[in-house]
Amino acid sequence: MRFLLLYSPDWNLAPLAEALAAEQVEARPVTSFADPGLDERPAVLLLDPGTRGRLPASVLGALFDAGVSIVAIGQSGEDDVPAGLPAEILSDFVKAPAGPQQLLLALRTAFRLSAARRDAARARAEITARTDEVTELTKIGVLLTTEKNYNTLLDLILKQARRITQSDAGSLYLVETDERGDKRLRFKLSQNDSRPDIPFVEFTMPIDHTSLAGYAATEAKSLVIGDVYGLPPDVAYSFNHSFDERYGYRTKSMLVIPMQNHHGDVIGVLQLINRKRDLAAHLATPADAERLIISYSLHTERIVEALAGQAAVSIENSQLYEAIQRLFEGFVKAAVTAIEQRDPTTSGHSERVASMTVGLAEVVDQAQAGNYRLVRFSPEQVRELRYAGLLHDFGKVGVREQVLVKANKLYPYDLALIQQRHAFILRTAQWTFEKTRADYLEEHGQNGYEDFSHELRTRFDQEMAMVNRFLNVVTESNRPTVLAEGNFEALQEFAERTYETLEGGTVPFLTQDEVRFLSIRK
Repeated sequence: MRFLLLYSPDWNLAPLAEALAAEQVEARPVTSFADPGLDERPAVLLLDPGTRGRLPASVLGALFDAGVSIVAIGQSGEDDVPAGLPAEILSDFVKAPAGPQQLLLALRTAFRLSAARRDAARARAEITARTDEVTELTKIGVLLTTEKNYNTLLDLILKQARRITQSDAGSLYLVETDERGDKRLRFKLSQNDSRPDIPFVEFTMPIDHTSLAGYAATEAKSLVIGDVYGLPPDVAYSFNHSFDERYGYRTKSMLVIPMQNHHGDVIGVLQLINRKRDLAAHLATPADAERLIISYSLHTERIVEALAGQAAVSIENSQLYEAIQRLFEGFVKAAVTAIEQRDPTTSGHSERVASMTVGLAEVVDQAQAGNYRLVRFSPEQVRELRYAGLLHDFGKVGVREQVLVKANKLYPYDLALIQQRHAFILRTAQWTFEKTRADYLEEHGQNGYEDFSHELRTRFDQEMAMVNRFLNVVTESNRPTVLAEGNFEALQEFAERTYETLEGGTVPFLTQDEVRFLSIRK
């Protein structure tokens, strides 16, 4: 029957029964108009004089809103819609006496109005649903593009695809290249609402026509299967029943969508399993599966294909982001290696600073009381802190070697200059000693030479001791230790003591800059 006529059991519909049956109208006597059992067919309520007095306006309004056309039959003497009966919800008012032809004509018009209103309601619902789907896809797209964590992104893709299709389970496969350069599918992720306890194990499989996912990846075509246990014998692919047999699950409807990037390359496969009438339903037994699972529609396929396209781009972007992260990580490690090779004495220092900094940040992030209870660090900020710790000495790369590895207070060439000065002073003292002795012998001979020589040797030995003490004080003060007591006064002494240059001028044993460097306490 194409149409539904609702009427009160008190109304005699016998004169119309044959004509209604010929026009495929199911006439249903209804005792409770609050729940008349409506379905998708155009429906008309025949409101006789006896029934309309018992039905409140709210019930009539609810039926009208549900798409039911209302035909009211007048009483004898009523020429128009009586007061109390809302005329705006009536499709027709038949005056008394109502003959069969009048009623049939009114009912035909009412059924057409009901069908038109139901079509309009379905169209509005369809528009609302499409708008909601576009809005939902937009929201999902934003979520996918903002998520940087690779594993979280994959979980989000599968979860959202299952949600918008009301799928009980699903799997995600990714295309990867092995060490020989061959492409394979990696079973990367699995979700199952009815059996969340099932263990997950990653594995790879060939990209060929033998499996559902492999076929979709090879042909770049979607597969919509009503029941995987009833695959036609002429298809190349097959369904592996081992999972169902092992865990007592019943896989039935399936939607397999290849994920293609903007170049048209398949980078993965999205596999949705068991579309349910109600997303919250639980498939505890195979009987539940038979009762609650429905097939994936063509519209659902198009929606998931759109989502799969977004997912493919997001996965590719995430992979590129991770590649950039690995590249930057490699740069940081290379930089740290370069730093430590330039300054071997502090080897491992950068890594220790980074570890301690990250450790402090994690402790602060977990603080629930005290001054730092409101301070929180995101994973990105912790990563930045780690990089900052590793690279805090990066400036060493541009520091001159002599500055970077300077172990003492004086640079090597400054110390060498003082040593040369010491040697010059020492050689000058020796030359002066020998010249003074020769001049005496030339002028006085051996007369009084022994006493003169003894006094001259005493003065020479004292001068040699002073000159050697000069070098010893400089050497001791130059070491990176605490300056010994008395060395500061000794340095000042040698800053004031002078020697004669070859040109006849006088210069101090130590310059003021040399004294300043050597006087550093520690």
